[in-house]
Amino acid sequence: MVEITATLLNGSTFFTNESIECLITLSCPAKPELEVAQGSSNSVESIAWVSAQIHCQCSINEKLIEADKVLGNTKPVAGTSDTSFAPSNKDIGHTILNTKPKILICDLKLKPGERKSFSYKEAIPSNSPPSYRGSAVKYAYKITIGAQRVNQPTKLLKIPFRVLSLKDLPEGAACSESAELTPNNPFLEGPKETPTEIAMELLENITARRSPNFYNITNGNGKVVRFCLFKNNYKLGEDIVGTFDFSNSNVTCTQITVTLQSEEHIAEDYLKGKAAPAINDSNKHSEVVLGYMHTYLNLPIPFHITPDFNTDLVTLKWRLHFEFVTSVKPLEFPTEETMSWQAPISLEVEPMTWDLPIHLYPTQIPPNITPVVQNSDII
Repeated sequence: MVEITATLLNGSTFFTNESIECLITLSCPAKPELEVAQGSSNSVESIAWVSAQIHCQCSINEKLIEADKVLGNTKPVAGTSDTSFAPSNKDIGHTILNTKPKILICDLKLKPGERKSFSYKEAIPSNSPPSYRGSAVKYAYKITIGAQRVNQPTKLLKIPFRVLSLKDLPEGAACSESAELTPNNPFLEGPKETPTEIAMELLENITARRSPNFYNITNGNGKVVRFCLFKNNYKLGEDIVGTFDFSNSNVTCTQITVTLQSEEHIAEDYLKGKAAPAINDSNKHSEVVLGYMHTYLNLPIPFHITPDFNTDLVTLKWRLHFEFVTSVKPLEFPTEETMSWQAPISLEVEPMTWDLPIHLYPTQIPPNITPVVQNSDII
């Protein structure tokens, strides 16, 4: 009996083009003293080979998507027998990405109580889609470690991880204002930046730009509110901050609700029928504002959601969905000279909605919310 354990060394969330490293340990349990005293001849365990590979599975909702068209563009993955290395075997969906399998060891012998560790390191392809769990499409990543003892079937150990895509960053978004003004010595060659470091600088430039935008929101009776959003590009984990100004409104607003929503658009070539984009809520801010002159919006963006991305099959967009509850008739509020005032017992109200597109981008996930990923099995 041999126990195989796999542990991700640098977290569980990675960018495309970033290297993922996994420590794989094979251990042979110590034999009981009785078996040692009897001198068992089969005390040494033989492992024929251990291999590792990254793969991405795509699963679809066949009620919404033409499965034949999707599968028609997918190459079949070879290897289905008990002794071959088929990393996506028994996984839901079809494989859209496979890295080249790496043989880590061959013909390894372990004595009782002995263990051996090996490192598997692989870069995630730059054109990979992000990890995503939508209504119609799901993308899931795993490292699959295959191992086989002599004359035994292959065992597969799967380690899930998350991928954030950097391939959809806008080009030419670098901002010279953020560059450090340091002397340039042509005789000194500094360390070259990695593609991930360059992408991180680009993300900082895109999301740090503050250009307040003002929106006058009206209905059929007049102006409801003036809304200010300080920027339209955000990273995961940031707060969406804005202000509401009711001071010059001639329509009474009693309540506001702002929801961070995703829009899942399926490409028309694969869409079954004429389904509308799937809308999913991620976070919500609601407030009663009757009598307010000003208030503000502070809506945190969760770390676990998927930023904007686009593939041949699906496009994910984000928006702020506003819901306003307004009074049909104007209300009179107390002034400084009012001695007493009583709020109305009931109000005749009507709702109105408004959508504001925004852009969400990846970010480095803090270590304290990234669990240590480890899995083990017996081969």
